[in-house]
Amino acid sequence: MAVRIRHAGRYRAIAMALMRHGFGYMVEELGLYHLLSLPRRLVTQEVHESLTLGERIRRVLEELGPTFVKLGQLASTRSDLLPDSIIQELVKLQDHVPPFSADTARSIIAQELDLPLDEIFESFENTPLAAASIGQVHRAVLHGGQRVAVKIQRPGILRTMSRDLEILQDLSALAERQMDWARQYGLARMSEEFTKALLAELDYSQEARNAEKIAGQLTEKDGVYIPAIFWDYSSERVLTMEFVEGITLNRRELLLDKGIRLHVVAEQMVEMMLQQIFIHGFFHADPHPGNVMLMENGKLALIDFGMVGRLSEEMKDHLSALIIALMRKNTDSMVRAILRLGVISEDADRAALHDDMDRLRDQYYDVPFNKVSIGTALNDLFGIARKHRLVIPPDLAMLGKTLLTLEGVVGNLDPNFSIVQMAEPFGRRLVKERFSGRRLQRKLLGGVADLAEGLVGLPAQVRQLSSLLSKGKLKVEVSVPELKNMQLKVARIGNRLAFSIVLLAFSIIMAGLIIGSSLRGEPSLLWDFPTVEIGAVIALLMILWLLFSIFKSGRF
Repeated sequence: MAVRIRHAGRYRAIAMALMRHGFGYMVEELGLYHLLSLPRRLVTQEVHESLTLGERIRRVLEELGPTFVKLGQLASTRSDLLPDSIIQELVKLQDHVPPFSADTARSIIAQELDLPLDEIFESFENTPLAAASIGQVHRAVLHGGQRVAVKIQRPGILRTMSRDLEILQDLSALAERQMDWARQYGLARMSEEFTKALLAELDYSQEARNAEKIAGQLTEKDGVYIPAIFWDYSSERVLTMEFVEGITLNRRELLLDKGIRLHVVAEQMVEMMLQQIFIHGFFHADPHPGNVMLMENGKLALIDFGMVGRLSEEMKDHLSALIIALMRKNTDSMVRAILRLGVISEDADRAALHDDMDRLRDQYYDVPFNKVSIGTALNDLFGIARKHRLVIPPDLAMLGKTLLTLEGVVGNLDPNFSIVQMAEPFGRRLVKERFSGRRLQRKLLGGVADLAEGLVGLPAQVRQLSSLLSKGKLKVEVSVPELKNMQLKVARIGNRLAFSIVLLAFSIIMAGLIIGSSLRGEPSLLWDFPTVEIGAVIALLMILWLLFSIFKSGRF
C-alpha cells in the first residue's frame, strides 16, 4: 500500500492506459478504479475490433514508456510462456525516444569520470550515432588518436525504471492474488526475472565485463573481433569502447556488391555463436544484424553486450540428454530431459505430455538436418511447454530467443543454410564431454569435497542442535501423507507376526511332548500331571486372549 501512495500518479497513468486499450476488466479485477482521477463511467475505452490482443498489448507498453517497452522486448524472448500472436507484436517494440542534448551528455561524462572532457577526449561529436530509451552513443577520439564509441546513460532513467519496476512487482503480486491465469503463469516470478535483467542492463560496467569475457572465450578464433574496453573512461553510467566500422549483416545487397560470399559469412557467424553457447555456456544473447558487422579485414565484430545468456554445467547436461534422446528417437528419454530442463506443475497430465512429445518426434522423424527450421522446432517445443505449463528457466528461454534471432540473420544471408546441420557436431561434442573421464573425475572430486565439508561442519551442527534441545527451542513438525494408514498396516503385520510366532512355539513344544510320550508308550506325565492336556488348555487360553486383544484393537 505504501508503494501505491508514494507513486499514486504513475499507478493512475498505468490504469488509464489499460482502460484506453480495452483492458478495463484488469483494472477492475486489480481494484485500481479508485486511483482514476475521473469517475468510472466517464473513462472511455478505445477498443478497436480490428486490433488483435497482441497489438493492444504493444500499444499499452509503448504508451507507458521506456521501462515497459524494455519489459515487452524481454517478454518477446519467452516463447515458452506467450503465444506466437503476442510474441510477433512484442518484437515490433522500438525505442521511440528523442536524444538528449550534447551538453547533458558532456556533463554526465564529466560527473561520472570526475575529469574535464578536454582531458579525456581530443574530440567529441555532438550528434549521437544512436539513441535509445536507456542511453545513446557518441563518437569521440581519445588523446593519441584512438577512435572510440561512448555510451552515456539517459539522465534520470535509473530512477524512472526503478520506480516502474517497483510498481510492476506490486501489480504482479496483486494479480496473482486476484487472477487464476496470473498464478498459473507465475507472474510475480516473471516480474522478478525481468527486474533483474533490466537492472543488469542499466549497469554499463557489467556490460563491459561481459564483452571482455566473450573476448576471452574467442581468442583462438581468427574471424571474430570484440572491441576493447577503456576502463579508465568507463563507469556504471558511461561506457567507452573501441569504435569499429563495418557493414551490418542486414545490408545483403551491399555485401553482394562488394563480392562477399554470404555462405561463408553465415557459417562464420553460426560457428562463433555455437561455440559461445555449447562450449563456453556464456553467449551474446542479442545477435541481431545491428549488433554484428563485417569488417574490411573479413572479421565479424560483435557489439552491445548488455544482454547475455548463461548455461550452467547442469543445464548443458540436460541439453546433452535431450540431444541423445532425439538421436535415439526415444520419447521417454525426451520427456525426462524436458522435465529436468523445466518445472512441471503438480496437476500436469504426464501421459498427455508423453503423447505430445511422441507427435513432435514423429513430425521430425527422418527429416534431413538441412530441412529442419530451428525456429519452427523451438516454437513447437515451447508450444508443448505452454500447453503443459512447464516453467522453462529464463536462461534456456534466452537461448531459444538467441537461436531464433541467429536463424533470422543467417536466413537473410543464405536461405539454404542449416543451423541444425552445423549444430550437430557441437551437440555430439557436448554429449562426449558429459561422459568424459575428466568431467566424471571432476564431479566425483566435487562430491567428495562436499562430503568432507559436510563432515567437518557436522560437530558444530550437532552442538547447535544439542543447545537448542537443551533450551527446549527445537520444534519439529513432520507431515507424511497417509501416515496413519501406514502405522495401521505396520501394526497389523506385527500382530499377525506375533500370533504366528506364539502359535509356532506352542506347536513345537506340544509336538515334542507328544512325540516323547509316544516313544515311551505311556501318557505324558510330568511330576504326575497330565502335561499334554494341561498344556493344550493353557495354550488355547493364550491364543484366545491374543486373538481377543488383536481384534479389539482393530489391527489384525
